[in-house]
Amino acid sequence: MGRPEVSLENYGDVYEFYRDHQQNRVLAKLAYAALYAKYRPRVRYADGAEARLVELLNLGTVLIIAANHISHSDQYTLAATAWKSPLRRVIGRTRVLAKDELFVDPDLRKKLDMMGSIPVFRSKNHGLRAVADAGRLMMDISADRLSRGDCLAIFPEGTCNEEDQTTLQSINSGIGHIVKRAGERGVSPVLLSIGISYGPDAHGPDTENVKSASVYVGQPVSDLPTKPIDIAHAVQEDLQNVVDRAVALY
Repeated sequence: MGRPEVSLENYGDVYEFYRDHQQNRVLAKLAYAALYAKYRPRVRYADGAEARLVELLNLGTVLIIAANHISHSDQYTLAATAWKSPLRRVIGRTRVLAKDELFVDPDLRKKLDMMGSIPVFRSKNHGLRAVADAGRLMMDISADRLSRGDCLAIFPEGTCNEEDQTTLQSINSGIGHIVKRAGERGVSPVLLSIGISYGPDAHGPDTENVKSASVYVGQPVSDLPTKPIDIAHAVQEDLQNVVDRAVALY
C-alpha cells in the first residue's frame, strides 16, 4: 500500500502501513553514520554491559531500548549512539516510536521512515479518549514487530522534560503493555536503558548543547516483571540509574 496520511482519523491505515514497512537498510546506516559524525556522543557503559550487549545480539535477542527525553535532538543523539555502539548491527531492524506531528512535513517524514519510525498519537495532543483505540493498535504493531525480530526504541516519558532534566518524569504503563503483548506473541524483549545528558547548562527541550552528549548505556535487563505497571516501574528505576551516571560523567 502507498504511504497513508498520518492523522488520527486515519490511524487504521497508518498502522497497517507501519506493520510491515521496511526502510532501506543501506541508506539507514549511512544516515546513522552521518548523525554520529555530526553529534559525536561520548558513549560509556556499565561494567560488562558492552560485552553482554554483543553477546545478546549474537544470539539474536530482541531489545526494547529506553532513553530519557530532554531535547528535540534526542533521537539524533540516540541514532548516533547506535552507530558508535554494538547497536550498529540492528540499524534497519529497529523501530523508533515518534510523535505523530513529526510526520506531517513530507521531507521530514521521509527521513523518519528511513530511520524506522512508527508514529504515536499522544493524548497530550488529541485527548486521552480520542487516542485510546489508536494507542492499543500502536502497541499491537510494536509487539508484532518485536515478535518478528525487530528491536524497539522508545522515549517512555512521552514528552520532553522541561523541568529538572536530571530526574525522569513519570513513566506510564505503555511500555509495559508493549512488553506484555510481545510476550503473548512468544518473545521476551530485553530492556536496554540509555541515559543522555547535555550538561548542567542545558535547559529545556531546545537546548543547543546537543553535541558531545554524555551517553551512558546500562546493563541489559532480561528479568522484567509480568504486569505492565510493574514493568513501567522497573523501567523507571533502571533508566533513572543510567541518567544519573550520564549526568555524573558529563
